[in-house]
Amino acid sequence: MENVQKEDPQRLLDLNCNIIRLGLDPIRHLLERMENPQLKYPAVLIGGTNGKGSTAAILSCILKESGYKVGLYTSPHLTSICERIRINGSLISEERMQDCFGMIQSSLEEPLTYFEVLTASAYLYFYQEKVDIAVLEVGMGGRLDATNVVTPLVSVISNVHLEHQEYLGRHLRDIAAEKAGIIKENSVCVTAVTQKAVLDLLSETCRQKEATLYRLGKDIRVRVKGDGTFSYQGIAIKLDDLKCTLSGAHQIKNAALALAAAEVVTTKGIRVNRQAMLSGVACASWDGRLEILQNTPTVLVDGAHNPAAANVLCQALRNRNADDHRLLIFGALGDKNYRLMLKKLLPFFDHVIFTKPKTERAVDVADLIRAARHYDRSAEAIEDSCEALQRALCLTGKNDMICITGSLYLVGEIKKRYAENLHAACKHGISPAVAS
Repeated sequence: MENVQKEDPQRLLDLNCNIIRLGLDPIRHLLERMENPQLKYPAVLIGGTNGKGSTAAILSCILKESGYKVGLYTSPHLTSICERIRINGSLISEERMQDCFGMIQSSLEEPLTYFEVLTASAYLYFYQEKVDIAVLEVGMGGRLDATNVVTPLVSVISNVHLEHQEYLGRHLRDIAAEKAGIIKENSVCVTAVTQKAVLDLLSETCRQKEATLYRLGKDIRVRVKGDGTFSYQGIAIKLDDLKCTLSGAHQIKNAALALAAAEVVTTKGIRVNRQAMLSGVACASWDGRLEILQNTPTVLVDGAHNPAAANVLCQALRNRNADDHRLLIFGALGDKNYRLMLKKLLPFFDHVIFTKPKTERAVDVADLIRAARHYDRSAEAIEDSCEALQRALCLTGKNDMICITGSLYLVGEIKKRYAENLHAACKHGISPAVAS
């Protein structure tokens, strides 16, 4: 990808996110020329390694249920770039996206990356639409991420694991220090971090910045009940019989972080009532995470793209016992630890089809085949992801399961295929099918 310069903003819709630049000066200079739209409304920053998007989605739903106009900025997208910028669940239109690109283009004095332009577009759009509050998912790291130009009411750090080590540092503490960069002076941070080294760093950062740290498991507690509901003992509120519709036990932790953030923003003037907390957790949705696309056979997509997320998927697989056989479709990006992901995932499957997401960052299927030889699993390679899905459907019976994971790019390609087939089926008045 090239840097985005003064050119047709429509080009951004066709670009891939292949340039990463950590640094705040370029986006700060642009936003200053645009009179800092990101400072015209309150915001929440949600960082961490995994669970950021789910936590942001739940919090935005809680705030919406309280009657607020809520901007939500997330990344990456699955099937449409417009998914990244929403207000009360509604995606920005392509026309408004292009309008924002045009305004940014007219203010540019230096090149910006794809992510920086999208982030600035979100800030501008939320200002234009007069949102009451914005929930912003941090991209990579935190300290030098393009989202870190706001003064948030609360910063959330979901968890910290090894990722993007070529940019954030080799060691867990280095990465944690980058994540902790979203904690502001005299502010509040909420976290579900458990590792002692990371907790020590967050605690020290908060002490230096005179910020308050609330921890899940200490200041915030959840208790899961046998019927799937859970109770929440928060900073100042206790709630019972909460139901999270997002699949996976890990989503209860994400819900707890969102509830704690809602408690904090209430103390800052954005009042959230108890019923909004209950209904917001219950109605939140987030595509591509333990999402079932069809039932016979089961086709499940999950955006796990690092070993920590693969662990969460493995736990979900342990809890399933209705599958006769399981088939894995796996594709990953080269900067991810796909070997460790495969080590964790392959024992749960009878057969694997390796594929290649449509991005130049993807791992070649030949490399995946070589990585899997140690695990004594039947494997084959089909580069095109939709062809891989067709092959998997031919190999499975109605009581089997196909799991597609390894990359959000891959999940997006499969979801797009399902959406296209559903649209075609509805147009012709027939039952939708994935097969061509």
